[in-house]
Parts: sequence; C-alpha cells; structure tokens
Amino acid sequence: LYAKELWLNFPNDVDGDVLRRLEDSGFDFSKTWGIDFNVDFNSWPPAQEALNILEKEYGIIEVFEPEEESNGYVLFNIKSIVSYDLIMDTQQKASSLVSTFGGVCESWGVLH
Repeated sequence: LYAKELWLNFPNDVDGDVLRRLEDSGFDFSKTWGIDFNVDFNSWPPAQEALNILEKEYGIIEVFEPEEESNGYVLFNIKSIVSYDLIMDTQQKASSLVSTFGGVCESWGVLH
C-alpha cells in the first residue's frame, strides 16, 4: 500500500517517470544515496567561474570532456534521501547558479 501511495505522489513528468522506474525496481527510498547531477553547457569548455561556483556550492565536481558520442558535462554528487522535491530543487538551484554561463542542470541519476 505504501509503495502505491508513493507512486501516486510522483508528478507526470520526466523526473517522476524516473522515480516510478526506481520504485518499480525495488529502490529503497528510505535510505541515503549518492545522487549524481549533470550540468550541461551550451559551449565548451565551461567558464572557470562557473566551475568555481558549482564547486563552492556542491563540493567536489568532475569535468567530463566531450567525446565522439557525447557532449561534455560537469558532474556533482550529493548524499541524500531521493525525493522528487530534492531532485527538482537541486536541478533548479544548480541551473540558476550557472545560467549566465550557458549552464543547465536537467539530468540526474542514482546507482543502486
């Protein structure tokens, strides 16, 4: 019953879909996880100031250079219980921090 109630609380959007897939796979939403967030930039490489801002806010960041099949991106990880509000708030905050540098945070993931 709890899982069904939880499922109903996920909005009908891309992030809600990911959370429903996690739930369907038996994901434990009561545990703390490492959640990866990707920040994409419309030009590469990103400005050093943008990297500094992300590092100051989120700690260690990783810069992934563009490869044949993918554009470059910056990754940061936060440890938390996975929730829709946390995902949305983190993406919105990270995007607003680097928007003037052409950055946006619209993707995330958790390994379980």
